[in-house]
This record gives sequence, C-alpha cells and structure tokens, in this order.
Amino acid sequence: MQDDIFKYELSFGDLSPEAIAESGQCFRMGVRPDGDVSLIAKGQMLIIRRNKDGGFSFNTTEEVFGSVWKDYFDLDTDYEGFRALIKEDDEFLKTAASFGTGIRILRQEPFEMLISFIISQRKTIPAIRTAIERLCESFGTKRYFMDTDGSEKTFYDFPSPEALAGASETELASCGLGYRLPYVREAAGRCAMGGLSGLEELPTAELIERLMDLKGVGIKVASCVALFAYHRLEVSPVDVWMKRVIDSVYGGSLPEEYAPCAGVIQQYLFNYARMTKLQG
Repeated sequence: MQDDIFKYELSFGDLSPEAIAESGQCFRMGVRPDGDVSLIAKGQMLIIRRNKDGGFSFNTTEEVFGSVWKDYFDLDTDYEGFRALIKEDDEFLKTAASFGTGIRILRQEPFEMLISFIISQRKTIPAIRTAIERLCESFGTKRYFMDTDGSEKTFYDFPSPEALAGASETELASCGLGYRLPYVREAAGRCAMGGLSGLEELPTAELIERLMDLKGVGIKVASCVALFAYHRLEVSPVDVWMKRVIDSVYGGSLPEEYAPCAGVIQQYLFNYARMTKLQG
C-alpha cells in the first residue's frame, strides 16, 4: 500500500462497509480479495480499508469526504437511536440488529437505483451485479484510478439515461437483461426526458405511485427506489426473505412502533434472514 493512497481516516463505531456491501441495497460495492471494500459511485472508485485500531481509511481527501461521502453513507443519522426503538420482547429483531450493526441506508442516485432494481427482479444478487457491470462497461463513461498497489486501473460510471435510451435492443440484450430489457429501455427514455425531475419533493405515497407509472415497476421496485435513492426511511420493501420473516416471526405485519424507521428495520431483518438462510 502506498502511503499517499489512503489520505483520510475516520472512526465510526456504527459503520460496516462489509455489511452494507452484502445488504442488497448497492450492487457496485463489494469486498475485495485483500479485504478492502470498493465502491463505484459519484464518478469515483472509493476504496475503504478497515484499520487495526477499528477506524477506516478512504482513498480520498477530507474535503471530498465531507462534501460527498459523509452524506452518501448517511453518517449524520443516529442508527443507534433506531435500534433503541426495538421492542424489549422482540428477540428476533434484537438478534438481527446486532448481527447487522453497521448497515446504513446509502443515499444513492435515483436513475441508477431505478434501473438496478428493475434488473433485480427474479435475479440473484450475483446475477444482478453481473448484468449491471455489463451495462456499465457497454454504456458508461470509462474512468481511471490509482489502486492501492500503485497501479492504474479502470472502471465505468453507471450509464446516463440518454446512453441507455439510445442503445439498440441487440446491445442491451448482450447485457443479460432478459425480459426486463423493454422495461429498462422505457425507463431510460422517460428519464432522459426528465421523468425523475421533481420526484424528491413528493410525499412518499405519491412518489411510489409515480414510480409505478413506469412499465415493469411494481410496488417492490418502487419501494426499493424510494428507500435507497430518496431515503424514505418509512418504506419497507418486501421480497421473499422479508415475507418469510413477516409471516413466520410477526404474524403477517411488522409492529406499528417500527413504522418511522421501517426501512432500517427491513435492512436488519432482510440481511439476517438471507445470511442465515431463514426457513419459513
């Protein structure tokens, strides 16, 4: 590791890049063979290293971290406060929250989240990652960064709406989109014409309704976009793992007490159920 690569160090007791990378909310974040975590977002390749003292190092400057990544990782939000809302007798959630401590809801780019979760339908997380990387390599801007070993490497931005809207069916088909291909094309075309403009100002119910106007966007995809792009923490997407938890542990619905931070609770439950392969 070069001395000038990791320029900014920060300690957070409630941040786990590894857990976030595996939490199903971000498909361009992963643990590298050397144990570092890499993330492609905001036109940058961010590399995060866990230090021996429990803190973290980032290959960025203090100024950029403060203006970009602090907000992206939602570091001003008190997640310990969310966990304090867990009911005393809710042993399952207490275990799940302890297991997933350090997961935070990232503030991601709306178009990327919309396309990513359209692609995610009926795909495993590895398959989603593969399709998204093919899309980025085919239509995203190529960029360069200095890796931790001092070598220059490349990565690709997530494509713009215009780039995807202008792609042919043959080009998109090569990315492994399957039946989702026309949904991706339509969403890209709508967004290229300003289809996501102003959505951040809408109440949550109206935001989800507008997202569902797009072909191929049902309640689960719209909920994921609302939570992971628009930071609507009261939204709790329900997939097969969450349905299994809700039905087998909570008798069909999450306790009302969790409503204000249902999205955070969902991440703890989803992560725990998937990682432990909870049976229904």
